Amino acid sequence: VQLVESGGGLVQPGGSLRLSCAASGSNFRSYTMAWFRQAPGNEREFVGAIRSSSSNTYSTDSVKGRFTMSRDNAENTVYLQMNSLKPEDTAVYYCAEGRLILSAISQSSMYYYWGQGTQVTVSP
Repeated sequence: VQLVESGGGLVQPGGSLRLSCAASGSNFRSYTMAWFRQAPGNEREFVGAIRSSSSNTYSTDSVKGRFTMSRDNAENTVYLQMNSLKPEDTAVYYCAEGRLILSAISQSSMYYYWGQGTQVTVSP
């Protein structure tokens, strides 16, 4: 299984980015897909997740109303649309894949596979 993130970069506060994560080698549509992020000196943090059905998404409070997750099961790709970006959103963003119960959806240890990460920097 391989997960490859793309779309990171440098953006000014208030700007937008869309991250993509392309999956291969798994039955993509059967898995929950998630985004985590890790800033220097911090632990890896749950950002959001989208269930295999595509209709149920979950996100951490700090990004609600600004970040949106979606997935295209035909293209084996999950997206993270990030709007109204803030400097505190600066981090390496990782996508992850797993099959897990709802109560564990924010636990990084429950995900099987991880991408290599893509850097997002929000700075004037």
